[in-house]
Amino acid sequence: MRYADVIVDISLGKLDKTYQYAIPEHLKDTAVVGAKVEVPFGGGNRKVEGFITEISDTPAFDPERTKEIATVVQGAVSLERRFITLAYWMKEHFGGTMNEALKTVLPVKHEVKDVKKRTIVVTAEPKTFEEYYKAAEKKNYRARLRLLEALREKKELDYSEILQTLNLSASTVEGICRDGIAVLQEEKKYRNPAKGMLQKNRVPLNGEQNAAVETVWKEYREGKRGTYLLFGVTGSGKTEVYLELIERVIKEGKQVIMLIPEISLTFQTVRRFYERFGERVSVLHSRLSAGERYDQYVRASKGEIDVMIGPRSVLFTPFERLGLILMDEEQEGAYKSEGTPKYHARETAEYLAELTGASLLLGSATPSLEAYTKAMNGQYRLLTLTKRAKEAVMPRVQIVDMRQELAEGNRSVFSRPLREQMQKRLLNGEQMMLFLNRRGYAGTVSCRACGEGMKCPHCEVSLTFHKDGRLLCHYCGYEIMQPKVCPACGSKYIGLFGTGTQKIEEAVLKEFPGVKVLRMDADTTKRKGGHEKIVEAFANGEAQILIGTQMIVKGHDFPKVTLVGIVAADLSLYAGDYRASERTFCLLAQAAGRAGRDKLPGDVVIQTYQPEHYSIVAAATEDYENFYRQEMAYRRLLRYPPVEHVLAILVQGEEETVAKQASVRLTTVLQAAKRPEEGFGVITGPVPAGIAKVNDLYRFMIYVKSGQYERLIEFHKIAQAEKLLTESAMKCNIQFDFNPLSGY
Repeated sequence: MRYADVIVDISLGKLDKTYQYAIPEHLKDTAVVGAKVEVPFGGGNRKVEGFITEISDTPAFDPERTKEIATVVQGAVSLERRFITLAYWMKEHFGGTMNEALKTVLPVKHEVKDVKKRTIVVTAEPKTFEEYYKAAEKKNYRARLRLLEALREKKELDYSEILQTLNLSASTVEGICRDGIAVLQEEKKYRNPAKGMLQKNRVPLNGEQNAAVETVWKEYREGKRGTYLLFGVTGSGKTEVYLELIERVIKEGKQVIMLIPEISLTFQTVRRFYERFGERVSVLHSRLSAGERYDQYVRASKGEIDVMIGPRSVLFTPFERLGLILMDEEQEGAYKSEGTPKYHARETAEYLAELTGASLLLGSATPSLEAYTKAMNGQYRLLTLTKRAKEAVMPRVQIVDMRQELAEGNRSVFSRPLREQMQKRLLNGEQMMLFLNRRGYAGTVSCRACGEGMKCPHCEVSLTFHKDGRLLCHYCGYEIMQPKVCPACGSKYIGLFGTGTQKIEEAVLKEFPGVKVLRMDADTTKRKGGHEKIVEAFANGEAQILIGTQMIVKGHDFPKVTLVGIVAADLSLYAGDYRASERTFCLLAQAAGRAGRDKLPGDVVIQTYQPEHYSIVAAATEDYENFYRQEMAYRRLLRYPPVEHVLAILVQGEEETVAKQASVRLTTVLQAAKRPEEGFGVITGPVPAGIAKVNDLYRFMIYVKSGQYERLIEFHKIAQAEKLLTESAMKCNIQFDFNPLSGY
C-alpha cells in the first residue's frame, strides 16, 4: 500500500497541514504528486478536494484506521513538484495558507474541451473523381457539384470554411466521404491568441545594447546564473536586448518567461516577439477565454512554446527547460498580487530562477528603490543604457506652474503652453498623448493656489479625507478637521481635487471641435481585446489624440507621437502612502518617455501645482540618481522599505468594538514578542485604515517594521497563532501584507 499526503481545500489556518490517505489499487497510476483528489474528511467523512503534495510507502499512523482517497478529480490540471516547493516558499514569505498558495501557482485550473481541426481530403484516383463528378452533373446535384469543383482546385479543404463559403450542409460532405471520394480528417486544433502576425527583420544593436547582451551571455555560457538590472532611459531599446538574449537562450534548447506588468502592454509586446520568433511565442493572461488559456498551458508543458508572455501569473508556466526570466518595467505595482498570498513577482521570480537554474533580467527606465538598492549593494548586476536607440533625442520638457495659471485667470484644465503645443501638433498632422496621473489618488486635500497638500506632521504622508470632514493619517492615527482655508497661504481654493479622463475628453472636444480622440481607461477596455483595438487604432493614425491613465504611458511605442501633456502631475503625490513620490517620479518619467521616440523631436508639458517638488523636477530631466538620493534620505529617516521591511496587518470586523478589541489585543501580543534591542517604533497602531469602513466591515491597521525580513516572518507566525486562539480575533478577518505597495 502507498500513502499520499494531501492538503485539503479548506483555507483555514488551523487546517493548514497535510493529512495522510491510503492510495487504493485502482488509483495508483493517477494519484501522483500534484494531482487533485477528492477525500473523505472529518468525522462525517464529507467529501472535500485537495492536492497530493507527497507520496511514500510508510504510514504515518495505524494503516487500519487510514482513510482512502475517494477519487482523482477528472479534468483537473496537475501541479508539478517544483510548483509545490514554490507554493510553500510563497506561503512562508508572503502569508496565507498552503492551499491558497497552491491555487495561486495554478494559472489554469481545469481542462477545456478540445477544438478539432477538420479537413476534407480527396482520396479517389483522378479518373474515379472525374467519373463521379460527371454522374453528379448528370443528376444535377448542385450542392455536391459546388463541393467537387472546390476539391478539383484544391485537394484539401478546411471543413468549417467550406460549409460557410459554399453554403453546404454536413450531409453533402458525408455523402462524398461515404462514396469513397474523400475522407474527413480530424486533429487537435490549438487556440492561439498570438496568431496572425508576420515576421520582420531584426534591428541591429548599438554599442550599449550589445555590451549588456554580452555581459549576461558570457556568464550564462559559463554556467553562472545571476540577477541583472537593465537600467535604460526611455526609448533606449531595452526590448531589443530582451529579443537578442531570448534568441540565444532558445538556440541552447531552453525556454523563456517574459513578464509584463499589465494586459494593456500585451498587444505591442506580443507583436514584436511574434515578428521575431513566430508561433513559438504565446501569451497567457486573464482576458483570454478558458479554452485559450488551457491550450497555451498544454502547449507549454509539451514544449511546443519557447516564449510565454504575460502578467505575473506567467511565472507559473509549466516549462520543463526554463533558462531565462525577463521582467519588463520591474518597478510596476501591478507585479504585487492583491489576493492572498500577496506575493511580489520580482522576489518570486528570483526564487523560481534559483529553483530551475535560470537567469533573471529586470528592466526599467525608472527602477524600483528595492531593485536599485540591491544593484548598489552588489546583489544584482547593474547594466545601463544611457542613450536612446534609433538616434532619437530625449524630448524637451517644460514644467508649467498651474498656481500661476490660476492667478492669471486661466481656470481651464489646459495651461496656455499645453494648448499652444496641441494646436501646433494638430496643424502639423502629428499625434499626441494626454496623461491623467490619477494613480494613488484617494480622497486627499490640497490647495490650488499654492499647491500645498495636507500632510501628517509625523509620517510625511498625505492625510486622507473622511466624509465627516476629518483628515486622518492611517499610519499613526494623527487627525485634524479639514481647514476652510489653506494653512500655508490662506487661500480659499482648498479641498478635494480631482478630475477624470472623460472630463479631459470633453475639454479637448470643446477646445478643438472635430478632432479625432481615443480614450483608454478602465471603462473603454472592459471587453476582451479592448486594449488592443485602441492601441492598434492609434498606431494606425485613426486619431490624433490619445487620452488615458497610467495604462497609456508604459511600454507603448508610437513613432508619430511628438507631444505628451501631463494634465495633473501631482495628483499621485497626495496619496496617503509613503511611496507616493516614487510613484509620481516613475509615472511622469514614463509618460515623458512616450514623446519623440523616432525621427521627429518630442515635447512634454508637465502641469503641476508643486513645480518645485523633487520627484517632479527629477522626472522632467529624467535624473534618476538625484531622485534616488533624496528619496532614500527620507526612507532612512522614517525606516521605510527598502531600508527596513514592513508587515501590514489589516483587521476587519462587522462590529467596530470587536474589530478594535481584536486589533488592540494583537498589538499587545506583538509588543510582548519584541526583543529589547528592537526598541521604539517597531510596532505602530492600531489605527483606523485609510478607508475605515468597507462593505460594512470596520478596518484597523497594525504596522511592524524590521531590518530583517525573517523577523517579520516570525511576527507573522505569532499573529497568525493569535488569530486562531483569541475569540475576538476569530470573529474578524485578518490579512497580512509584507512590504505593501499601497496604503489601506
